[in-house]
Amino acid sequence: MTRTGGTPSDGRDETYIERMDRNWDELLQELRVTQTGTQILTGFLLTLPFQSRFSDLDDYQRDLYLVLVVLAALATVLIVAPVSLHRLLFRRRLKPQLVDAGHWLARAGLAMLALVLTGAAMLLFDVVLSRTAGWWVAGGLLVVIALAWVVLPRLIARRADPDTAGGPG
Repeated sequence: MTRTGGTPSDGRDETYIERMDRNWDELLQELRVTQTGTQILTGFLLTLPFQSRFSDLDDYQRDLYLVLVVLAALATVLIVAPVSLHRLLFRRRLKPQLVDAGHWLARAGLAMLALVLTGAAMLLFDVVLSRTAGWWVAGGLLVVIALAWVVLPRLIARRADPDTAGGPG
């Protein structure tokens, strides 16, 4: 049992506020990983129209590119949003609300990132090989992302020993 009656089976001796602080720190670590990659991908996409071969893209490829730019910008906004929330709500004793909002923003950002990664591969294979290759690669990548980011964590959670797995967070 925790000092304040939290989840008894997780083996941690922390108060609710300490748990929220730890959850917030863990979320920030995850966001650091995704922010860098997302920002680099977004920056790369923003430079493409200034390349000489960009004018060779057909309408489909240009439309796909523009959708990718919007999705990349949305992913960046969603993944950076918890930092902005923290700045605006700093010292207001709203850590549980920050953790919850940050969790959902990060999940939405990861969903956008999955679409950008899939679409970028799709565009690349479309330009280099064929439209069909682009669709196949995008479909395959989307399956791999779904397996790694959604199915695998659920399988791990389902197989976890209830006596050692503890509760959420």
